[in-house]
Amino acid sequence: GRIKLEIVLHLGASSQQLKFTTSDSCDRIKDEFQFLQAQYHSLKLECDKLASEKSEMQRHYIMYYEMSYGLNIEMHKQAEIVKRLNGICAQVLPYLSQEQQLQAHQLSQLQGLALPMTPLPLGLSQPALPAVTTSSGLFSLSSLLASQAQLAKEEKASRDGVDSHREEDGDKSD
Repeated sequence: GRIKLEIVLHLGASSQQLKFTTSDSCDRIKDEFQFLQAQYHSLKLECDKLASEKSEMQRHYIMYYEMSYGLNIEMHKQAEIVKRLNGICAQVLPYLSQEQQLQAHQLSQLQGLALPMTPLPLGLSQPALPAVTTSSGLFSLSSLLASQAQLAKEEKASRDGVDSHREEDGDKSD
């Protein structure tokens, strides 16, 4: 625009033409400024949108991190519970009969648990057990132990009953 303005001045153009080219240049500058201002506005909106998406992503990251941390703690708690339950089973196992110990050992093998086992007596063979799924494994083992404990109580009660009858019979004969 400046060269054109100088050419018009050197040619001795009228003041009307000078105003026209100056106002023309001002209009072009104004249009360019408005275009740049519109670009700036759209870029600023996009930047604000990206900033809000960034903060949303950070919130999601923190939420997932906290969930992951909580699950990790829960997993360690569950592992500790399993370890303690295995310890309890290992303590109870020697009080079971050889056959019951064998059944418990077979159940533990199906589930990948490690229970100590006393050696089998010479005449006792390993009885077959029904298949057990891993998800019900520990429950099956605890059910087996509970049923065996109930049977042991019933046997003891019946022996005590027989012993008390013998004592009563012994008293009558004297």
